[in-house]
Amino acid sequence: MADTRVAPGATDLEPARRRLAAAQAELLTALTAGGPPPAGFDRERLRIQRQALAAKRASVLGKVAPELPRILGGSFRPAALAYALAQPLTGGYGQDAVAFVRRLLASGEVPDAATRRELKRWLRARTGSPHPLRAAWRLRPFRQGR
Repeated sequence: MADTRVAPGATDLEPARRRLAAAQAELLTALTAGGPPPAGFDRERLRIQRQALAAKRASVLGKVAPELPRILGGSFRPAALAYALAQPLTGGYGQDAVAFVRRLLASGEVPDAATRRELKRWLRARTGSPHPLRAAWRLRPFRQGR
């Protein structure tokens, strides 16, 4: 059993840990959820890093759901990047792909009826729901070549 006693003269580290956790949360919010830059951080560098993280996330969306770039064509990358900048990642990447498609369909950003149908078909295949735009869903595993 480990000795959990504090050595004589040692200070309690809990307040410092709480401050560090709060500072880390503030930085994470600035990088991934559009929060204000924490004190002492360069705004421009945070903006550049935020863009890079969003671009990486958009790329991952295309790899997790390779049908989406095919369905959306040239509009996939800008739409995925805008989504990644506006919507924090809250679940896994499979859930993120489903949320991305739901948001696209709900926003009316897909004017082409054939593309909307194909996205709804993709969403139905992933969620198992006859009403894929509803919030309650279960995620089916992604398979290559589907």
